[in-house]
Amino acid sequence: MGDASRGLTGATATRATTVLCVRKGGCVAMGADGQVTLGEVIVKNNADKLRRLHDGNVIAGFAGGTADAIALFELFEGKLDQYRGQILRAAVELAKEWRTSKILRNLQAMLCVADLEHSLLISGNGDVIEPEHPAVAVGSGAGYATAAARALLDGTDRPASEIVRQALRISADICIYTNHDIRIEQLSKQRPETRTE
Repeated sequence: MGDASRGLTGATATRATTVLCVRKGGCVAMGADGQVTLGEVIVKNNADKLRRLHDGNVIAGFAGGTADAIALFELFEGKLDQYRGQILRAAVELAKEWRTSKILRNLQAMLCVADLEHSLLISGNGDVIEPEHPAVAVGSGAGYATAAARALLDGTDRPASEIVRQALRISADICIYTNHDIRIEQLSKQRPETRTE
């Protein structure tokens, strides 16, 4: 999807992250690195860019401004509650409000959200995209992570969480706005799982 901070200029532009979501074998895993960059300087290595929402049944990750993303997480969780966990409806309603609100439309972030049935990308342009492929990413290293995940999905028997971990490592080796401090959240019919490297 490209860099979520596109359009921000100057030394104060915050550029950060790769968030990757992979679906495989009845599980969905989402991972993110922890790097936050301000201009040319790394200001944090272990930022938490993933959240569990709606009683832990939805995972959300963000790329872009942290404060903006937190505001969007709260709005999205409110929509999930309003629409009883229907992730598609909540995402569409969030995107509509995000695009039409004079205040929200200035938020600089992209969200990747997933439950056991759907993986979605949500942007401030009003986009709600459900990719056809089981690997989807946002952020500076999204292209690298998606390519690596697709290759691993086609060429290995690894579970979703391991594919996310390895693809994010590859992205971190290439993208200067992505690091190796990786956190992974997983949803499965058995139990939720959180891992940090």
